[in-house]
Amino acid sequence: MTDFPGAPDPKAPRKGPLRVLAAMSGGVDSAVAAARAAEAGHEVTGVHLALSANPQSFRTGARGCCTIEDSRDARRAADVIGIPFYVWDLAERFREDVVEDFIAEYQAGRTPNPCLRCNEKIKFAALLDKALALGFDAVCTGHYATVVLKDDGTRELHRASDMAKDQSYVLGVLDERQLAHAMFPLGDTLTTKEEIRAEAERRGLAVAKKPDSHDICFIADGDTQGFLASRLGRADGDIVDESGTKLGTHEGAFGYTIGQRKGLRIGHPAPDGKPRYVLDISPVNNTVTVGPVEALDVSALTAIKPRWCGTAPTGPGTYTAQLRAHGGETPVTAELVDGELRVSFAEPVRGVAPGQAIVLYDETRVVGSATIASTERTRTGAAPR
Repeated sequence: MTDFPGAPDPKAPRKGPLRVLAAMSGGVDSAVAAARAAEAGHEVTGVHLALSANPQSFRTGARGCCTIEDSRDARRAADVIGIPFYVWDLAERFREDVVEDFIAEYQAGRTPNPCLRCNEKIKFAALLDKALALGFDAVCTGHYATVVLKDDGTRELHRASDMAKDQSYVLGVLDERQLAHAMFPLGDTLTTKEEIRAEAERRGLAVAKKPDSHDICFIADGDTQGFLASRLGRADGDIVDESGTKLGTHEGAFGYTIGQRKGLRIGHPAPDGKPRYVLDISPVNNTVTVGPVEALDVSALTAIKPRWCGTAPTGPGTYTAQLRAHGGETPVTAELVDGELRVSFAEPVRGVAPGQAIVLYDETRVVGSATIASTERTRTGAAPR
């Protein structure tokens, strides 16, 4: 059964409404989620997280979630719902745990997912801890995922009912304790995004027509390479093929990610006339290696820092895996060995980059996630990454 969190023992449910802290980004999803929680009879308080020390520097209309405009939109939505509203300053924590981590990962030649890190470190660590300390029972967000309450009182994280909107991938870092205090009112509704917007309009929420956020929220203009260059500085290096032959130059290896095709600026075609892709990024010698698409095929990987949405699995198991936020599932065999997750793919996959998260599923249930540390390529002579 799906259930709003509260009582650890479902056979002895909490009497009365829950005290719920609704994280309101200023977007339509979080506003409707807060409204549904309030409509269900819970004592809801809205909170907007100020994640930028200088939010007025973000461009007008930024499609992120950290601007002054977003804060005002969240406040107006809370007023319409009729709930108290506050702004909490988590800018310093966000800078340390998300922004600096993002920069350090790219500097090391890895490809991080800042939204996943934000969920882990900010929304369900810093925010949840503060909420519990203040006596709240749950944190409510507008994520599309489902918490399922089991007969034994434990909770599982499952995909949203509508796979087209499912966001369980970026929530795969949540542990059982955090799930016990997580509320996702949108996760079990089979509605399109347009129906969510229509619901917001019926409720009188001005954010009904607000565009979804797609940018990395702390990169206002969407120029990730420019953002990194301003923090890490220009660092000229070589672009080489698999044999080590120099094909061109770059202004910083941090501006590339494995699987990238566009923007290589090599200047001349490969001998076979086919496109080339980034195969490897070496921060040690500041070199970017490119090659044919088939050289991207990966048969296995090792991932570190596993986090389990419940009890850690024992022994080898068969699962499906998701490798990016909007990617599909692929069958895998996975096993925890000496604290590392060893994963083998039933069929080769492409574009797998260290730093990305791999999230394991058992049908719709999220088993857990880990950070990809290295991969094994299928093509003879292709170096592991």
